[in-house]
Amino acid sequence: MRPRLFEFEDLPWFPAVIRSGMMDYLRFMISALRIYQPIVPLLAEALRRSGQCQLLELGAGSGGGTETLWRALRTEGFPQLRITLTDLYPQPAAWADLAVHTHHAIGHESRPVNALRVPRELVGFRVIFSAFHHFAPRAAESLLHDAVQAGTGIGIFEGAGRRWWEYAAAWTVLPLAQLLLTPFFQPFRFSRLVFTYLLPIIPLCTIWDGTVSLLRLYSEAELLALARRADDTEKFAWQVGKKRHRWGAEVSYLIGWPK
Repeated sequence: MRPRLFEFEDLPWFPAVIRSGMMDYLRFMISALRIYQPIVPLLAEALRRSGQCQLLELGAGSGGGTETLWRALRTEGFPQLRITLTDLYPQPAAWADLAVHTHHAIGHESRPVNALRVPRELVGFRVIFSAFHHFAPRAAESLLHDAVQAGTGIGIFEGAGRRWWEYAAAWTVLPLAQLLLTPFFQPFRFSRLVFTYLLPIIPLCTIWDGTVSLLRLYSEAELLALARRADDTEKFAWQVGKKRHRWGAEVSYLIGWPK
């Protein structure tokens, strides 16, 4: 069994200002690198198969990559696509910025939303980007089971892997990029500068959480096993696999929809 070390951003007592700074960094990098571009055709097909035209994003953080994904799906036959962002620790300032950029096609739920027990009034094909590893196996199974019970499709996507160069990047290239790019993150926050340069808590916590995230990632076999346990009556059709970027990075995915 792989160790399940803690991540700072999961801790209830962790200061919101530091969590927001870390989420802003992830949002910038995921969007700039277009991490989830390779899975756009897969997600478009899942929407068609499930009869959905709306996404419900769980564990959305600051919404990294969501606007890029929304624009890409609009060209894949979903011009009226709407996305609702949710999180156990909502980021309303970052989400409001996304709403403005997309003419409110990307909205959000202001109250905290537990991905294991999603309120039934929150509808749409459920998606999780770069966050499924936060859930231990039993919780991950419950998350999938909740989607099956609700009769909605679900897509799990992780834009990283457990390869040596990804660990090396988490300790070297990415922290350097964070130090160089922080002044350009939007929306601007003075606190982000303070806790990046004067007291470098944000970059240090980001290095720790990034390393632990890589250790926690589920393999394709583990994802499929979780899905089968969550869907023991075989109500859903499931797909699992990886899609590769032109520059080498891989996106692992688990997608399911009602048969």
